[in-house]
Amino acid sequence: MKALILEDDDLIAELLETVVAGLYSGVSVVLADTLGEVLRQVKNNRFDLYIADRNLPDGSGLELVRQVRQLDRDVPIVMVSGRSDRESVLQAAHYGIDGYMTKPFDVANLHERLGKLLKVDQTSEAPDLKTLLRDSLEEVIQLPSDVDPSDILELIGRQGDLSAAQLAERWREEASLTARLLDVANSSSFRRSGKPVETLRDAIGSLGVPLALNQALALSLDVSNKLQHEPLRELSKTYHECALQVAKEAQRLAISLKKQPLPLQKAGLLSRLGELAVLKVLNQYAAAGGEIGTAEAEKVLEEWAQAYGNRLKVQWRLPLGVRELIGAVHFLPNDCTREERLIMRAASLLASGEQDSEECRRLIRRIGMETEETEREKSNGE
Repeated sequence: MKALILEDDDLIAELLETVVAGLYSGVSVVLADTLGEVLRQVKNNRFDLYIADRNLPDGSGLELVRQVRQLDRDVPIVMVSGRSDRESVLQAAHYGIDGYMTKPFDVANLHERLGKLLKVDQTSEAPDLKTLLRDSLEEVIQLPSDVDPSDILELIGRQGDLSAAQLAERWREEASLTARLLDVANSSSFRRSGKPVETLRDAIGSLGVPLALNQALALSLDVSNKLQHEPLRELSKTYHECALQVAKEAQRLAISLKKQPLPLQKAGLLSRLGELAVLKVLNQYAAAGGEIGTAEAEKVLEEWAQAYGNRLKVQWRLPLGVRELIGAVHFLPNDCTREERLIMRAASLLASGEQDSEECRRLIRRIGMETEETEREKSNGE
């Protein structure tokens, strides 16, 4: 095993080296104290573990994380920093780190944290699944996506101040997002002329900033291609498709009722957050040698998805109104009178094929719409 430690403080570097050597017998540790030096190292060498200081004399350790993640999305990366504020932690998480430890730290605590953070990737013995789920719930949750959903949500929160040009500049290196927006902009629903839309800026201009952001959010929540375990990948596709269908039905109902569709569509897209986060943890478990089949995964999802979903809603600072709309997808009290929540629950039932259920028919009547079945019954009665 080879580990690389990027730290400009000699004492801390030696402490990290000692702890890593104690955790993994026979490990070869490479020490570096500048970003430039370590970037040259990673071009020609492969490491099994990276520990990087955030603030360096010639740059930020986040640049190392970014470059490593372009080459390897699974290798463990731990960031150490003197900054413990929430924004700093979330920014680092956006780059795809596996752990974040703040200075100062003592040897015992450092040993425990590194052992816990790297257990999944560095031991041949599979971890205890419940312990892994419980511990992961306490960490910053990062979905395995090329586009960070929390970043998109932050942009949605200030979409009124954003132009197509600004978004295009921000997303110019996001190949998958560019391809998706061009594809949608060139579809028959949005194409406004006979000429194809060829640039990202024009695609965003054609769709409009709000819709482009919702498309970006949908893409960011598709994590199926990041899961290596086939049963989990299939479950991820199922849950993502479910969320897309809820968003589609919510949009359709909102337009029919002359409501603003985009907030309801967003809530639909976010309605399976918890399941996606749990699937990421289950994928880590499988990668560490744990055995997990579809049936067992579904039981775990049923038990843990709500807790992980609630954790992400708080971590991403979703407004209470959005949380209530997401919650309505799964459950709605009979005495609820908020039309937007009624729409979300109806959209959920329609998306799951329960349009003939008593609950769905009642909701459709309450929001002032009629199902095809109800209309047929009226026609037959006449």
